Amino acid sequence: MQLTGNPSTITQLFGIKYPIIQAGMIWASGWKLASAVSNAGGLGIIGAGSMYPEVLREHIQQCKLATNQPFAVNIPLLYPDLGAIVQIIIEEKVPIVFTSAGNPKTYTALFKQHGIKVVHVVSSSKFALKAQDAGCDAVVAEGFEAGGHNGREETTTLVLIPAVKKQIRIPLIAAGGIATGQQMYAAIALGADAVQVGSRFVCSHEASSHMQFKVAVIKAGEGDTQLSMKKLVPVRLLKNDFYNQVAAAEQRGADEAELTHLLGRARAKKGMFEGDLSEGELEIGQVAALINEIKTAGEIVAEMVTEFNACVGLIQPI
Repeated sequence: MQLTGNPSTITQLFGIKYPIIQAGMIWASGWKLASAVSNAGGLGIIGAGSMYPEVLREHIQQCKLATNQPFAVNIPLLYPDLGAIVQIIIEEKVPIVFTSAGNPKTYTALFKQHGIKVVHVVSSSKFALKAQDAGCDAVVAEGFEAGGHNGREETTTLVLIPAVKKQIRIPLIAAGGIATGQQMYAAIALGADAVQVGSRFVCSHEASSHMQFKVAVIKAGEGDTQLSMKKLVPVRLLKNDFYNQVAAAEQRGADEAELTHLLGRARAKKGMFEGDLSEGELEIGQVAALINEIKTAGEIVAEMVTEFNACVGLIQPI
């Protein structure tokens, strides 16, 4: 299967067939998902944010055995064992790293010294320029619709992508609210060179997220997610009992200390990995309202390509 009018910038940069990037998501994107996406022609990403260093090493090694295609690792730059994580990525010769939640200058030069391509996730044109200045090979511009941790600017993908495109010279990957080939077509029409897809791959058979969480996502409708915990790090959550507790605390003016205590430890693991749909933190994007079936990662990639191709040529110049 070919992608009609395939944007070449990202596919050539990463050595992949399709400009479809699977997001590095905590408790969802281990080696099984990353290798499946890479084998299907996209770029699979191992999400290191929920892994101890040696667990990450195991996932990288398993991914190498499961695919001979390029894959990446995502590391939040606020990670407590960051030095060990970086060393493992270098030792294991991971070809591509996506960094997020921190200063892109921290490790970009070191990674590039070892021949590793670096992509940084941003939520504004200002931060996109900082990533470019830091030497990043590309940026992911993530809109307000996205699941998980989010930017404070609340800029939607529809606005963010053309705004960032005007400011940078390096390739641009669009993220936030993208789960279909039609949405991929729209993002590329706005100036993106590729798309990063998270929530859709959460509902894949290969994702390590709990089946009860996957079912909750496909049952979700419009308005069932909300950006929360803006006093800490903004995060988009599926509404449940835990979300209601957070919303009530925020409404009465809870400070950071109270919200941190309410969040506690391992709340995301409890929800997304262990399947506690009441007290767990359920991170997912607005696009959950369009996801209604659990499929394999390969089927998702193929479906997006087919839908994208169907859009090409639909709008004729007057």
